[in-house]
Amino acid sequence: MHNDYWNPVIRQLRDQQVRFAPRDKRIEQAAQVERLLGELDPARRYPYEYLCYRITNFRPESYPDLQLTGQEALHDLRLFVEDLSESSRLQAEAVGEQVLTVEQLAKQFNVSTKTISRWRRHGLISRRFVLDGRKRIGFLQSSVERFIEQNQTRIERGSRFSQLTGEEREKIIERARRLARAGGRPSDVTKRLARKTSRSVETIRYTLKQFDRDHPEAAVFPDGHGPLRVDAKQTIYRQYQQGESIEILSRRFCRTRTSIYRIVSEMRARRILELPLDYIACEAFGRVRSQKTENRVMAEMPEPDAPPKKSRLPSGLPPYLASLYEVPLLTRQQESHLFRKMNYLKYKAARLRSRLDPAQPKRRLMDQIERLYDEAVATKNQIIRANLRLVVSIAKRHVGLGQNFFELVSDGNMSLMRAVEKFDYSRGNKFSTYASWAIMKNFARTIPDEHRHRDRFRAGDAEMFAATEDPRTDPFEQEAAQNQRETKVARMLECLDDREQKIIVRRFGLQHGRELTLKQVGVELGVTKERVRQIEARALGKLRKAAEQERVELPW
Repeated sequence: MHNDYWNPVIRQLRDQQVRFAPRDKRIEQAAQVERLLGELDPARRYPYEYLCYRITNFRPESYPDLQLTGQEALHDLRLFVEDLSESSRLQAEAVGEQVLTVEQLAKQFNVSTKTISRWRRHGLISRRFVLDGRKRIGFLQSSVERFIEQNQTRIERGSRFSQLTGEEREKIIERARRLARAGGRPSDVTKRLARKTSRSVETIRYTLKQFDRDHPEAAVFPDGHGPLRVDAKQTIYRQYQQGESIEILSRRFCRTRTSIYRIVSEMRARRILELPLDYIACEAFGRVRSQKTENRVMAEMPEPDAPPKKSRLPSGLPPYLASLYEVPLLTRQQESHLFRKMNYLKYKAARLRSRLDPAQPKRRLMDQIERLYDEAVATKNQIIRANLRLVVSIAKRHVGLGQNFFELVSDGNMSLMRAVEKFDYSRGNKFSTYASWAIMKNFARTIPDEHRHRDRFRAGDAEMFAATEDPRTDPFEQEAAQNQRETKVARMLECLDDREQKIIVRRFGLQHGRELTLKQVGVELGVTKERVRQIEARALGKLRKAAEQERVELPW
């Protein structure tokens, strides 16, 4: 069933007839709508009461003042005919007259199937019949004849533009190739060739698209037709965020500016759908109905009743940790306000996101969601900054010999961030109590048990050796040895061809330190993982021989 009706009242009438009208009545109404379509004038306005009466023979009591433009009525009633015929499951053989398919009609008039689709938008009435056991678009012979009578000029023009000779096609493709090499976009090239050859834009577009589909190795626009992959869309969106203009992106990716705008909106909507908008539910959020109440929730953090006491700065802290003590602690009232504000912002953003349609995202709606999310993140960071010193104090109590204090602080900061997300302020507890429990529980998981058992029985000399840095390690000697190893590896890689080098470098993380799987390397190089394994085995054999010459011990 069609969902793209322009007027929801006509769609509602369609739903009523499809659900409740008998099958014979629906078939009769489809014929009545087709007769009505032949009488409508796009420039006039028609009362809904009149249209409903012509379709159902009943005058509706609802929507007495509703009027539709002629263009709106023509569009929606053509869909109405298709939906009524589709719900009737009418066999083409049982109609009583000839039924033509899209392909048969295109062959009869010597036009493309796309031209038939355009004719449908300009008044050619189509229905849905059961043909060869499945539902297909079909045209009654009487409907086709009526369209021919009313659109003689359109049909002649469509037939004339579709009759391209082989020589004309070759000239169009050759001219398009020259323009494309000069940097022309598909839309610009198509319009220019249409003016040059006195052909329709649709004919030129279809000719180039058909050629590129049949000859992908010699395509005029290899990336200009067909849907873009997700990674290409992500690249467009990333470059747009980095400041690239729509005009530059449309030329770079051989797409129209409208397509680039649509891709940017689509990828932006995808990013919004992935935003972490989990919040702690509160019944009070549902009762925020007036602007005054919402302003109170969204207000700035209240000032404390008394000036905050200055905290004593622990001695021996580096500047980064010392700066944490400059942020004042939150009062109970401030803490409750910030948690309520953060969760309400996420609640409101999640409610708006539920209305977001990824297929047709609205820019204004996405702006609202992103603004609310940014405010929620800013509020969350405000809570975190005020509690960072709590992590330092707990880490100081848990750090032991042989442990890195800053690693404990970093680990505790992550626990603090998760605690902010999970804390339910409505229960009346202080956040510091909840966060301390979460941080200490995480430390208990990350600090191995063997450290605790080993530290119970530590001799004095062992403690001294553990706390004293070994002065015998020469960093310059280590650097020289590493440079020598890298030079040998580089000489060994020269015995491989380019593809073998790429596979070895990616498989063993020789470039960025990240080892890739066979499947990941295969995706990057455009081959199967089995082919990557075969090339890798061949390359390792070459490297073993090179290692013998360089006198290097390989780990494999």
